[in-house]
Amino acid sequence: MSDLSTKYLGLTLKNPIVIASSGLTDSVEAIKTLEEKGAAAVVLKSLFEEEIIAEMDANLKKMASDNFIYPETLDFYEDSEEDNLSMKYLELISNLKKQVNIPIIASINCVTAEQWTYFPKQVEEAGADALELNIFILPSDFNRDKEANEKVYFDIIESVKKQVNIPISLKVSYYSSDLGRSLQKFSQSGIAGLVLFNKFYSPDIDLDKMEVTSGKILSSPEDMSISLRWMAIMSGRVSCDLAASTGIHDGDAVLKQILAGANVVQIASTVYKNGPEHIQKMLSDVDSWMNRKGFTSLEEFRGKMSQSESLNPAAFERVQFMKYFRGYQHP
Repeated sequence: MSDLSTKYLGLTLKNPIVIASSGLTDSVEAIKTLEEKGAAAVVLKSLFEEEIIAEMDANLKKMASDNFIYPETLDFYEDSEEDNLSMKYLELISNLKKQVNIPIIASINCVTAEQWTYFPKQVEEAGADALELNIFILPSDFNRDKEANEKVYFDIIESVKKQVNIPISLKVSYYSSDLGRSLQKFSQSGIAGLVLFNKFYSPDIDLDKMEVTSGKILSSPEDMSISLRWMAIMSGRVSCDLAASTGIHDGDAVLKQILAGANVVQIASTVYKNGPEHIQKMLSDVDSWMNRKGFTSLEEFRGKMSQSESLNPAAFERVQFMKYFRGYQHP
C-alpha cells in the first residue's frame, strides 16, 4: 500500500481524511468507530461562543444568589451543573484521549473575541491536540465595514493565542471582496492551518407557510468547486497548512484537493450518506490511483495542479474560463 501519511497542524496523520466538526464527532463511541474505519483525526462538534458565555453568566448568577464568597467554590458549581455543555465538552476530550489514538481537534464557533476566550486554555488542559476556530461572520452588518470585519478575525486569533500553546487552525468563509490577501494575512498571524471553507446555514422559503426555512444541510459533490478553486490559488501562497472542506464525497475528490495543494480534507456529509465504512473505500480509491500513476507518497503529487507557478491567478482563471466558454457546445 502507498504511504498515505501527511502532516497537518504539526501532527502526523496516517492519511489525509479528517472528520469535520459535526454530529458525527460528539461522542466517544462514534469517534472510536470512525477511528476503526480509517479516519486519521476528528474535529469535535463545535461549541458555540454563545453557549460558553451563557453558562459562564449562569454560574455567576447562581453564585451571586447563593451569597458567593470564596472563589475556590467555583469548582462546586461547575461540577454540579448537569447540563453544563462546557464541562461535558472537556470531559469528552479527556475521555477520548484515554480511548482513541487519533488526534482530537476541538472546535469553537465564534463571532467575537469577547468573554469566551478563557475557555481554549481549558480545552488544552483537557488534552486536545489542536483547536479549530470556526469564525462565522457574514458581511451583512451594514454598520461594520470590511476592515472592521477583518479585524474581528485577528482579535480572536490574538486572544486565543495568548491562552494556548496547541496549534490553532482557522475555518473561514469565502465571503470576502479581498479573499486571497485576507487568507495570506491570516496565515501570517501565527495560526497553524486554514480550513477552506465553512458551510453556512442555507436559507430557503416555504411558499405555503411563507416562512424562512432551512435549505439543504448536507453538501453534494458539486459544492467542492469553490474550495478546489481557492485551494489551487492559495497553495504555495500561505504560511500555514491547508485543509479542504465541503463537497468531498469520494476518493477522486480527495485526490483533486491534494493535487490542488491540500494537506488534508475534512469530510462529513459523505459519512452521513454512506456510513463510516465509506472512509475505507475513499482511501482504497486514493491508493489505487497512486499505484496506477506510480506515486508512492502524497508528497510526490501534492500541489502539482495548484496555481502557485502563475504570477497572476486571476489571468490564469480568465484563460481557463475562455477555453471553457468557447469550447462548450449545447447537447
